[in-house]
Amino acid sequence: MTSRLLSKIQRKCELVFDEAQALIVFGPRKTGKTTLLAQQFPKAVRYDLLTSEIRAKFRVNPSLLRHELLASQPDLVILDEIQKVPELLDEVHWLIENTEIRFILCGSSPRKLKRGAANLLGGRALRSDLFPLVSIEIEKFDLEKALNFGLIPQHYLSKNADRFLKAYVELYLQEEIVEESQIRKLQSFYRFLEVAALMNGELLNYANVGSDCGVSPKTVREYYHILEDSLIGFTLNPWTQVKTRKLIETAKFYLFDTGVVRYLKGLPKVPAKTREFGNLFETFMIHEVRAYLAYSQLNHAISYWRTVSDFEVDLIIGKMQIAVEFKATETISSSDLRGLRALKEEHSPEKTFLVCLAPKAKKYEDGIVCLPYQDFLKALWGGKIV
Repeated sequence: MTSRLLSKIQRKCELVFDEAQALIVFGPRKTGKTTLLAQQFPKAVRYDLLTSEIRAKFRVNPSLLRHELLASQPDLVILDEIQKVPELLDEVHWLIENTEIRFILCGSSPRKLKRGAANLLGGRALRSDLFPLVSIEIEKFDLEKALNFGLIPQHYLSKNADRFLKAYVELYLQEEIVEESQIRKLQSFYRFLEVAALMNGELLNYANVGSDCGVSPKTVREYYHILEDSLIGFTLNPWTQVKTRKLIETAKFYLFDTGVVRYLKGLPKVPAKTREFGNLFETFMIHEVRAYLAYSQLNHAISYWRTVSDFEVDLIIGKMQIAVEFKATETISSSDLRGLRALKEEHSPEKTFLVCLAPKAKKYEDGIVCLPYQDFLKALWGGKIV
């Protein structure tokens, strides 16, 4: 049922070769890469490297791919889960240089490719990233459902989301990432996943996390790199250009999916008007912006701004063109605006938004625009924010 529902969703990730001969499509496991490729390239020849017999065949003799494709000369070939047999990249590289065959390489972990000294085709391939579902892709989008169960398609579309979340965490995050990253201290890494969820969106402190997990700060740093390389989270760096106020220069880390965050924290369904709901709301909104920038091929950096005197703005887009604060509340107070107002005094961003759960938009005398989250998302995906 879930796969049929997903096949009807029109994803915003459009895969275009332009003048390249190869595309690399990365995305966390179960975000719908296979369905997307089937929708956009139904006639392509596809090798699924999750299939044990296909994977074993190419691991023993990677050159079989070259021999098969030279014989058949297809127009387009998809190699799904390419990180399972990174040695195939050398064969693809040769075929790109010597034939007209186009390739799409699809995977859920760039890390294993890097570790295997794979050259990612020497810069000959264009990269696209597929995120979990985004709000505009879903008819009758349900915010509370999205925050609690996440936007991995199988989870959001299922009536038994927690069951699938359990399997995702235990079978993928714990087993597969551990296997591919060659992690030896298993219990420490499992504990780290829980702590990383507890620290979602908070300032990174490797020493404190290491103390909680029983490993060194150096090991914690490596664990975070594993999550980022496996597309399970991303680092949000601080804005560091000081004018008058002294800044916090510590990064934050966000896991890629709110459902995974909630499950790893061991929380039941999170109700509105709680601190946890606010953290999930902020995480969701930041990922919507990230997905929009990626799908629109906009190379704007994102960061956050925070001073040592505790003024903070959740998201800076570009070189201070846009500043956004996220508040999971219906009633906005002056304290909710203090970070944006301090930032405006310091840097004068072109646009400043406070995105919240209020029913109506409002513009303040100093130019700050308060938008209901639905209006912000509609404007974002309509190209009117960035």
